[in-house]
Amino acid sequence: MRIDPIEFLVTYLESLTEIPEGSVLGDLNNHVTGETAIYLEHMGGFRVVRDRMDRIDVEYAAYSMDRKEAVDLALLVREKLLEDLPDTAVGGALVLDVTEIDSPRYDPDDSSREHVYCGQVAVFYTAA
Repeated sequence: MRIDPIEFLVTYLESLTEIPEGSVLGDLNNHVTGETAIYLEHMGGFRVVRDRMDRIDVEYAAYSMDRKEAVDLALLVREKLLEDLPDTAVGGALVLDVTEIDSPRYDPDDSSREHVYCGQVAVFYTAA
């Protein structure tokens, strides 16, 4: 199975009307300091269940100059990943389950002085 999990997670989050348009980034290469952004980073994972399912650990980070906006966005991403993403087919993947590894925590960016809230989930998926 050759599915880029960051790609289908970005596609899923971009489809949500509650998330600011253009804020979901697969990496920070396109991030402009001061603009609200959601960054996804692949943190590891492994194949499971006789090589028919993958688990990927993903850290999500919500960046904003406004602290309340950053925490609200991180909690929204958390809610959507944990509660709405399981049993969804997106980008060639069928998401079987999502579990929390770490709830959103405050981790401000020292260089840009932006407020950042980061959380981490494990996403279990297979080919749709």
